[in-house]
Amino acid sequence: MISRYLSKRDLALDSVDLDTCQRAFDAILLKRNIARESEEGEQVAAMIIELFREGIHDEQQLVVLVGINERHRAVGADKSPP
Repeated sequence: MISRYLSKRDLALDSVDLDTCQRAFDAILLKRNIARESEEGEQVAAMIIELFREGIHDEQQLVVLVGINERHRAVGADKSPP
């Protein structure tokens, strides 16, 4: 009965889901030379999980979308407030 009120976001990731996220995470860390245990690494992991829960289940799409989000955040961080 309660499953009717749960969305995909509320369900735990299974081992296949985690493997996909891990491969995307490893690819991004390698590509951007990010340390696994760094704050930036934690942000990347959080973005991957969020995107996966939003329905992006393709490893390459996760890599691309996290890369876009990171670049967008970096550009925004370079701008000074008015």
